[in-house]
Amino acid sequence: MSQIRLAIVRQKYRPDGGAERFISRALSALNQHNLSLNVITREWQGEKSPDWNILTCNPIKWGRISRERGFAFAARAIWEREKFDLVQSHERIAGCDIYRAGDGVHRQWLQQRARILPNWKQKLLFTDRYHRYVMNAEQEMYTAPELKAVICNAEMVKQEIIQNFNLPEDKITVIYNSIDHNHFTPGSEINRIEVRNKLSIPLTASCLIFVGSGFERKGLSAAIQAIAKTDHYLIVIGKDKKSSQYEAQAKTLGCHNRVRFLGMKNETLPYYQACDGLLLPTLYDPFPNVILEALSCGLPVVTSTTCGGAEFINQGHEGYVCDALDINALKDAITALPKAADAEKMSQAARCRIMDYTPENLSRSLINLYEKVLQK
Repeated sequence: MSQIRLAIVRQKYRPDGGAERFISRALSALNQHNLSLNVITREWQGEKSPDWNILTCNPIKWGRISRERGFAFAARAIWEREKFDLVQSHERIAGCDIYRAGDGVHRQWLQQRARILPNWKQKLLFTDRYHRYVMNAEQEMYTAPELKAVICNAEMVKQEIIQNFNLPEDKITVIYNSIDHNHFTPGSEINRIEVRNKLSIPLTASCLIFVGSGFERKGLSAAIQAIAKTDHYLIVIGKDKKSSQYEAQAKTLGCHNRVRFLGMKNETLPYYQACDGLLLPTLYDPFPNVILEALSCGLPVVTSTTCGGAEFINQGHEGYVCDALDINALKDAITALPKAADAEKMSQAARCRIMDYTPENLSRSLINLYEKVLQK
């Protein structure tokens, strides 16, 4: 195959973002293939290979709609000028060859968010100018004649796209994210003791970890409510401009002494290794990387039916899945997780589940898709 000039479009690279981690892992793996790798972005903040060509476009923005529309016009102008062989967009921009639906379907997210809002706010949600812009941008992109393929990171998202946009099933490919299982490994007892002593968490206590920014969508409120009904501890890693409200909630529910708010952490591995499970009752999430990271560390996962990562969880084997807002079901799932001394079987099942999802396999799947699209 002759060299492919591939452009990947992502508005802003944020090192802790799931889509950005997919891009960086995919680009690193694709470096081995006969590809010319180009990234169209407002700003690239992470590490990059000298083999990658970063094309920046940062048009003036006055608000959320202006930000999205301005970048869409600027990015499309670049790829039309450069005449790339393939354009893979991670943003909702009509005219791309391949779209990676890492953010899922916007209407589905709004429907889930509406569940936690009062009635009057639910009505405003769907008439909001920004949300209407995003839904229209999705519609235009999925109906654009240039679109040849869609990459989904979960079967859940594939079915949502078919239902909402009537896209032919053969245009959609599910490619799960990859994980470096040589980095994310079960930890030693020494690490467990060190981290727990630092955070004043008893060694004999059951402790879960919550990882994710944007606490409303990730379901931190439900996680705290469920933890309050148990004797478990909870480590919270991530950021949110309303963090103080969640700390106040933990105090009100009487479990603040068992919840540790750590903010953002560049390295989450030691905290996974000090815990007994991941708790992520997200309202809507196509497939958060933290589920793969936790499973790779041998942690069972408690997550929600509206999370694509639930596809990796067999009830009672790698963890438990329940409704994001069913606090009693979440509490039952938490208490059903085995104590550390009895957790070996579930831990092995969790780690075994992700072993095939390597960067190399991700790269192979992408190359196969690119070849198929080019043949068309």
